[in-house]
Amino acid sequence: MRTLEQRLIHRLRSADYADWRAKVHAVNGCARPIRLAGAHQLQDTHTGRVLHHHGGDIFVPCGNRRSAVCPACSDRYAADAFHLIRAGLIGGTKGIPQTVTERPRAFITLTAPSFGPVHHARTSARGKRIPCRCGEFHHDDDPRIGTPLERDTYDYTGAVLWQAHAGALWQRFTMRLRREIAKRAGIRARDFPEHARLSYGKVAEYQRRGLVHFHAVIRLDGPDGATTPAPSWAHPDLLDDAVLAAAGAVALPVIRPDGTRDTLVWGSQVDVRAIQPSGADDFEDQQGEISEARLAAYIAKYATKGTGKTEAADRPVRSQLDIDHLTVSDHHRRMIQTAWDLGDLPAYDELNLRRWAHMLAFRGHFLTKSRAYSTTFKTIRGDRRAYRLAETLDRLGLADRAETVAVVNHWSFTGSGYRDDAERELAASIAARIRDNRKSKYDKEYQREQQTPDHR
Repeated sequence: MRTLEQRLIHRLRSADYADWRAKVHAVNGCARPIRLAGAHQLQDTHTGRVLHHHGGDIFVPCGNRRSAVCPACSDRYAADAFHLIRAGLIGGTKGIPQTVTERPRAFITLTAPSFGPVHHARTSARGKRIPCRCGEFHHDDDPRIGTPLERDTYDYTGAVLWQAHAGALWQRFTMRLRREIAKRAGIRARDFPEHARLSYGKVAEYQRRGLVHFHAVIRLDGPDGATTPAPSWAHPDLLDDAVLAAAGAVALPVIRPDGTRDTLVWGSQVDVRAIQPSGADDFEDQQGEISEARLAAYIAKYATKGTGKTEAADRPVRSQLDIDHLTVSDHHRRMIQTAWDLGDLPAYDELNLRRWAHMLAFRGHFLTKSRAYSTTFKTIRGDRRAYRLAETLDRLGLADRAETVAVVNHWSFTGSGYRDDAERELAASIAARIRDNRKSKYDKEYQREQQTPDHR
């Protein structure tokens, strides 16, 4: 049997390597591309004449947003998420006016409550390492961080039920926040839509203990959203105060498996930070503030992070055997097991916990936004398709006929992924090279911007 090195050499020397490499480049080195066979052609909508035809085999990106599954598609999702969040922060694009920067805005973080003490890598206010409650000093990469000090007393059932209802807690938070804002503005809660609108974009991030916390950009608009100014009474301090009050007031009753009642709430650590307008200090936090540019990149990063290898599985579990063979920590395996076991109880049928056991029972989307916050992924991706079509028409000399050209596709699925580990290794190296080149390009562009008179 050939070694991996021999298989790599054989693939590099094969007659179809150049064609295969071009297909991989077309999907930016996707880790598990969809293979299609068929053809597409450009037709004149008036005469039906075929203006261009291309047939054969192609690769299509898998589209997985998780960096642990496909770094290439994750990068694309992160870029789209960045533009979606950024549009709602600075405006001037995607139909969002630049005046949104003048609205009351806040960057908030809502966390889960405690379900039992866990190991921490603790530091003092001066940055000095201090011992954990277990008496030991933990470095930042210690696998025990986030795991319970006492597994037998840790409330795994409570943690899983909280995680499964995190989306409902967020919904109740936004409802309560509108009421708190209305109260401080001196208007009735039911009249709030006539005066203002709450817009937001949020992302879920897993903590080391396996529970999510939410990072969100909150913006107070006029009644029609981003296109209308906020009312005169709207002020950042009013918004900050309302956020803290709403987070502390949210409560969601649930029934535990033994029939006892429990109440789900947010954790006591609620962080509210002012958003600094973009400028020369885009990448520096100042006095507890965070810049618009840094914030958009931060949220985009966590929208693709998902769960790591030590936190949860990247794919659904289908059986107890799957759980037994997961490469996760004992703590996170216990959370998955608890979700799996609770999912077998009729009382929790509507939570569909077995479907989401691999996500430690978190059932929501990692990136969500209110309707009026900014643009949509559909719009961003539609703009990209239109741009690529315009490039193709220009290359074929058909740019002046764009209005009368129709794209006709006929493709059939032939498989997914690469044929062997040699192709996977080569694709991964191509993806890394593309990523490095893109980063180098962006770094050069940023340096040029900083050297212009406006940035000096």
